[in-house]
Amino acid sequence: MKQSYFVSSRLWVLVFGILCLGPAITYGQATYQPYSYHFYQKLNRTQYSPNTRQHTALKPFIIDSVLKPQYDSLMDMGVSARSSWLENKLFNEHLIQVEQEGSRFYADILPDLYLGRDFAGGGKNTFLRTVGVQLGGSIDDRFSYYVSAYHNRSIFPDYVNDFINQYQVVPGQTLGDVNESVQDWNYITANLSYTPTKYLNISLAYDKNFIGDGYRSMLLSDVSSNYTSLKLTGKLGNVQYMSMWSYMIDPMAPELLQDKTRGKFGAFQYLDWNVTDRLSLGFFQSIIWANRTEVDGQRGFELSYLNPIIFLRPIESSDPGSPDKMHLGLNTKYKILDNVTAYGQFLLGEFTAKEFFAGDGYAHNKWGAQIGLRGFDAFGVQNLNFLGELNMARPYTYTHFDPVSNYSHFSQPLAHPMGANFRELVGIVNYSYKRFDVSVQGNYSVYGRDENDDVNNGKDIFKSYRTIENMYGNEIGQGLKTNLGYLDGRVSYLFNPKYNLRLELGGVLRRESNDLRRNTSAMLTFGLRSSFRNLYYDY
Repeated sequence: MKQSYFVSSRLWVLVFGILCLGPAITYGQATYQPYSYHFYQKLNRTQYSPNTRQHTALKPFIIDSVLKPQYDSLMDMGVSARSSWLENKLFNEHLIQVEQEGSRFYADILPDLYLGRDFAGGGKNTFLRTVGVQLGGSIDDRFSYYVSAYHNRSIFPDYVNDFINQYQVVPGQTLGDVNESVQDWNYITANLSYTPTKYLNISLAYDKNFIGDGYRSMLLSDVSSNYTSLKLTGKLGNVQYMSMWSYMIDPMAPELLQDKTRGKFGAFQYLDWNVTDRLSLGFFQSIIWANRTEVDGQRGFELSYLNPIIFLRPIESSDPGSPDKMHLGLNTKYKILDNVTAYGQFLLGEFTAKEFFAGDGYAHNKWGAQIGLRGFDAFGVQNLNFLGELNMARPYTYTHFDPVSNYSHFSQPLAHPMGANFRELVGIVNYSYKRFDVSVQGNYSVYGRDENDDVNNGKDIFKSYRTIENMYGNEIGQGLKTNLGYLDGRVSYLFNPKYNLRLELGGVLRRESNDLRRNTSAMLTFGLRSSFRNLYYDY
């Protein structure tokens, strides 16, 4: 144990030293940009051009010198020297905006308000009333900070209420009120980022993370609530490397916030290699371990997991009885045309070669996969972006024998929102013209539900895999076969690009059906929206 820790400490110092060597450079003003798929896809022309070797998988971004020109064009949309002070504040600038040599500060009030009507099932009025604030800035071209806070009150459609009642959390945010028609909650994000050299960025955040090039991620997604992380990201030539350590909360037990022994930790590593101008390969590793174990009681942070080297785990890999949960993954993309990119992911939870290739549905061969296609300026139409992808996960993927150590945080998965035992197709088209934006999204998925709480067919990752139904013969969709169709359309007019203030008209048609029940929503919403929050209700 002491020898393993000594070796990992030496490696940690070596890697940190290599990353910190080299002259400092000026990036302009460092800018943290909260991750939102619908905003980030507007950067596709730069991200996925064969003329740049951008590292695109790790999100959120600190906007670099390559992305900055297109980013600035989006943030400065409609700016005119002839505009009055009031016009600039309404349409072009932050509410408070101070720029001096070497520093920048901004602050905004963030209204997020809509009224809606669910016309299915007899009809139901819905609404969202959110008042938020954000502030951020940069100092000396290397240090950036960002904080946002929201107070929310909402009546959700019935299928979202069903989720809150089951998992006791407002999707992607914080604790929900079980069996309450009106939800009331707060939500906070914070990020501190320091870039001492062109080789290294250090961030401390209470935020979400995303790894991948698709709409979903089978490796690490932004579906669950925010969590605390320390992240080191280094770049050297065509290689980007990230090592992150996170503290999370035991799933399905929000009352245990007062019980410090029931939290859990995660260590995540990702290496991204731009092999050529068109081909990129990424290698992923994660380990989740509980703050307590059934045998040892309270455990705390495992110092040996400070080792930042991917695929080198002196404790977990050497101990066959380890209570920790490890995942390995691959992320890849290839720019098949100048404006079209193919991408994919493969995640491995457990693997037995003999059983894997036998094709007999062995329960402990746990994997998830993704394949997709995305593009920009489709058919020669500028700002017409599209994405199509297929996602799937075998039964019992992301589970663990101790549910505390499964791949989740705050009652939601850390990867795909459906957990496991599913197949899903997603298609998205976005078109922007000046300040107008149109988006259409369609999802179709098939998955196997559990008929009751005493059955475990492999979708619910919060159940121990010790309760599996059969060791062999398992296949995707087993259990109560359920079909889910989801169609979302939105038209918006952008008032102020600095904080995404817009008028938005939206419609959602959702239908979930199996042999026991049918749940349909037909929503129409209209409101004044803002912020770049990425919240998912499409499952």
